[in-house]
Amino acid sequence: MRDRREPARAPTVRIGRTLRRRRSVAFALLVVVVLAGLIVADGCGWLRPPRQGDVAVYDGLVTTVTYTHDGDTIEIAAPDATTGADTTRVRLWGVDCPELGRDGAPDAPGAAAARDRVEALVATGPVTLHLEPTRARGRYQRILAHVELADGTLLNERLLAEGLARTDERWGHEHLDRYERAEKRARATPP
Repeated sequence: MRDRREPARAPTVRIGRTLRRRRSVAFALLVVVVLAGLIVADGCGWLRPPRQGDVAVYDGLVTTVTYTHDGDTIEIAAPDATTGADTTRVRLWGVDCPELGRDGAPDAPGAAAARDRVEALVATGPVTLHLEPTRARGRYQRILAHVELADGTLLNERLLAEGLARTDERWGHEHLDRYERAEKRARATPP
């Protein structure tokens, strides 16, 4: 009778394990490379969705101010992309100025001073709008923006630093800490 022993499988099993291990390492390396590529692409902004709507229209827009409604609302010489008006109303993001009186009501203390200061600051040249990507319009359909003056300073921050406005914390934004510090310094400085 013949010995019908099956050949040993150890080498085949070892080769199979080695191949699986190599494939696992190659897959792990591929995952690391892909993740690193995604991190780099995100850092470069390649993965951000295309800018749409008001942010695409107004962010970075250089324009002039045609009218100052009050300390925290201006009108710019650009057609309103939503309402179709010839000009666009802009609400200064992150600041709240005293309100001018309406319908016979008296002005809040400091309202006229804030409006007059805004008029003086925007008269020096063009302004540049900077929008937050999370929210482009506020209540009453005004554009919400940080307004950069011709000298490179932010109008919003200047009003806070001069004690003509308070920080509006209703919606977070990239300059919130900076605005709070400017307001705190203004309140600490005697008039």
